[in-house]
Amino acid sequence: MQRVLWVGALIALAAIVPAARSQTQVVGAVADRVVQKYQSSTCEQLAAERQAPKSASKEAASQRAGQLLRQNAQARAEFVSKVAAPIVDKMIVCGFVP
Repeated sequence: MQRVLWVGALIALAAIVPAARSQTQVVGAVADRVVQKYQSSTCEQLAAERQAPKSASKEAASQRAGQLLRQNAQARAEFVSKVAAPIVDKMIVCGFVP
């Protein structure tokens, strides 16, 4: 399930990074998109996405976004603080976490 979280977050982050906004706004926007995705997806949709293979373009976008989050501790902390509670809640509801 963590893979689904990171893939979605990283793809969203990679799509937004080129925009001419400050890094804080970018991270906030990505976090909002990730939370929205988890809140609007059913457990079945999340499980199917977890099982689906990633395309090469999604993999590359995930790597770029992941690198950005790994290199910037402040951005990483902001992202995690926004997405952690809603995602963990959904994981518990869906039975992905015992």
